[in-house]
Amino acid sequence: MRAHDSYDYAVIRVVPRVEREEFLNVGILLSCAATQYLEARIELDEARLRALDPTIDLVAVRRHLQSFPIICRGGPDSGPIGQLPLRSRFHWLTAKRSAIIQTSPVHTGRCTDLPATMEHLLERMVRVGQA
Repeated sequence: MRAHDSYDYAVIRVVPRVEREEFLNVGILLSCAATQYLEARIELDEARLRALDPTIDLVAVRRHLQSFPIICRGGPDSGPIGQLPLRSRFHWLTAKRSAIIQTSPVHTGRCTDLPATMEHLLERMVRVGQA
């Protein structure tokens, strides 16, 4: 039986009007140092976001959200942050900021299947109608 790995995750949020502190969970950022795993998955519900702010620039939001998976993958097209070691990328992506794209505090867990854990977190934290 495979041993449990410790992982860290944060919920990716869009905060269309920072002064109101309302947000929509739109993705998960998941990292496991032991297995060199770093992934971000985004599922933007544009209708729910427009309910918070009908004037939001969805093109800009999509562009900013696309940077999360690109930085996680690394490589020549990921910019200077994408060239950092995996843990440094995770810490940079989860740093506190006052912007319309933010992350939750970092949470920790243990699992044997990181892709299944990603799916579970998306179901629980991002998708509508899930417990």
